[in-house]
Amino acid sequence: MSLSNPSRESFTEVPVIDLRPWYADDPDRRLALASEVGRICHHVGFFVVINHGIDTDLTTSVFDTMKRLFALPTATKQSIDKTRSRHFRGWEQVGTEFTNARRDYREQVDIWDERPVHAPDAEPAYLRMMGPNQWLDERHLPGHRKLIEQWIGQLHRVGLDLLELLSVALGLPQQHLARLFGDESFSLTKLIHYPPSPPGEAGVNAHKDAGFLTVLAAGETPGLEVQNPEGEWIPVPSVDDGFVINLGEMLQALTGNYFVATPHRVITTQERFSAAHFLGPSLDTPLVPLPLAPRFSEAVAASARHADAGYMAQAAETKAGVADMSSNEHPDTFGEQIWNYYLRSYPAIVARHYPDQLDGC
Repeated sequence: MSLSNPSRESFTEVPVIDLRPWYADDPDRRLALASEVGRICHHVGFFVVINHGIDTDLTTSVFDTMKRLFALPTATKQSIDKTRSRHFRGWEQVGTEFTNARRDYREQVDIWDERPVHAPDAEPAYLRMMGPNQWLDERHLPGHRKLIEQWIGQLHRVGLDLLELLSVALGLPQQHLARLFGDESFSLTKLIHYPPSPPGEAGVNAHKDAGFLTVLAAGETPGLEVQNPEGEWIPVPSVDDGFVINLGEMLQALTGNYFVATPHRVITTQERFSAAHFLGPSLDTPLVPLPLAPRFSEAVAASARHADAGYMAQAAETKAGVADMSSNEHPDTFGEQIWNYYLRSYPAIVARHYPDQLDGC
């Protein structure tokens, strides 16, 4: 990791981490790796992992399938249009999603963990997100569902391994974070196609991820950038067989801002494909501070960057003029966190299926 100015806690590159020591039968090497990753999560919030155990051919097959999926006729993709799903799942055309009230130039397919359906007026409102995914008819893309579900399982496995590593980095029992996830983890996978970004626009605008942590297959095409504390945009390197890992606001909240969710964006001059798995716990998981040793809160208090680290503004806050990532508010549960994400990002879908929620948009 390169710190351009350690006193200001900035960085000029995104580190690459070899996970082999974590899978080795050597407690000292495992502890050393956890300490290194803990420092990166405190200072950068982004890193690339290699030697993670996901088969390269499997990832290649998924990217080939994504390219065929997004090349299908619009009418075919509209058969799983997200506007048809009150559970916010399926395909969306370019320009459907908004980040900080700005249009994102990408099309994507959202796939969540499938859970039992709740009533359209269920309370708390986040229960309404639970339900089935939308999949294309197999005649349009034979075998795609089985392949993608297999790959999602591998991404989730890496995410759980990282939870163990981060638990150790925080001085907690290895299974501590995994135990917080409960019996009904609620994770999202996005299959994403970026056309070239229009001048002055972004494939996805600057934001922090709302969830816990993200495992991203970024593909070969550049465009993903992270913002350092000095406001500079740092490109994330393309690493053969590497997966980009970044932290979400939930983990920032649970660690009292010791770990940071770092702003990032995508601006690309070329067609770009990527796929992200957003690891999430049960929707009712409370966002209460972890039982960390005093040294962690002391480190936050000693750093203006960490002490003042904000969160993505909620929809009503954005309307009131709160800056993009300057909110001091964060919900009490993971479900509320994700529901707020949908309220601010998909106002048209909310208006169609949940008009009772429009006051929050």
